[in-house]
Amino acid sequence: MNESAMYNRINLDDYRQSGEGGTAVTYKHKSRNSLAKLYNPGFEADMAREEFITATAVYDMGIPTPEPIRLVTDGQRMGAEYEFIPGKRSFARILSEEPQREAEIARAFAQAGKLLHGTRVDTSRIPSIKDILRAFYQNNDCVTEEYNHRALAFLDKAPDADTCLHGDFHIGNIITDGSRTMWIDIGQFCHGVPQWDLGWFWTICHNLGDKRADFLLHLTQRALISFWDAFLPAYLGTTDPQAIAGYTREILSFYAVRVPYMFRLANQTRFPEEGCRALIKLIPSD
Repeated sequence: MNESAMYNRINLDDYRQSGEGGTAVTYKHKSRNSLAKLYNPGFEADMAREEFITATAVYDMGIPTPEPIRLVTDGQRMGAEYEFIPGKRSFARILSEEPQREAEIARAFAQAGKLLHGTRVDTSRIPSIKDILRAFYQNNDCVTEEYNHRALAFLDKAPDADTCLHGDFHIGNIITDGSRTMWIDIGQFCHGVPQWDLGWFWTICHNLGDKRADFLLHLTQRALISFWDAFLPAYLGTTDPQAIAGYTREILSFYAVRVPYMFRLANQTRFPEEGCRALIKLIPSD
């Protein structure tokens, strides 16, 4: 079948723009509870299709997430349509509008994260993050030779798990309508140990910068760092400074191995050499 024939043509006159992220724009249908997510120009059609397939598998497993409906296109951009949740707000939006609720939201995000990370997946439908990253480093010239060597060696030794990873784990990708809490934007959903998700959330909280933090999450970098400091003890179940510091050091290796892959997804280009020089020290050399 022709790739484009898989996509249902939509008329954007029937929708209104409702959001914008780093890779896509969302549109709420004017008369029904559905939301179209269209990838920005330059992203391959199969990226939308693969996200839709993954979202369908996650929904079928009973993970709380909006129902995937169909693949769509506006004639230029490719994407998919999903169930729209009336009255929903992301945890990031709640934090930006009600900063006094930081501790409450941190506990809720930690609880949701631990539940997700403790849920086993259907490994016949959901890929391993280690397999994804190993293929990335083996098949793409996106980092320096030494970085590539260290990343692959790390992947050989990193632990495996058949439990859920969101793949883009942060407070912009979890929503609530007051009674239900659901995960969204699950195109990178996979399985593995929680450190992969936690390492990614660490960099979201520490490295976005104010402009991008405001654009993506309606927050300042300072607010995100403060949230991280409230979230991690709640997730780990301890306030012991040594335990928190030790876990933080551990997840930075996972972050450093994963970030070139995420950079390639978002920017469609090679990870900068200065980034390799800055991060390689976080990946064990033996």
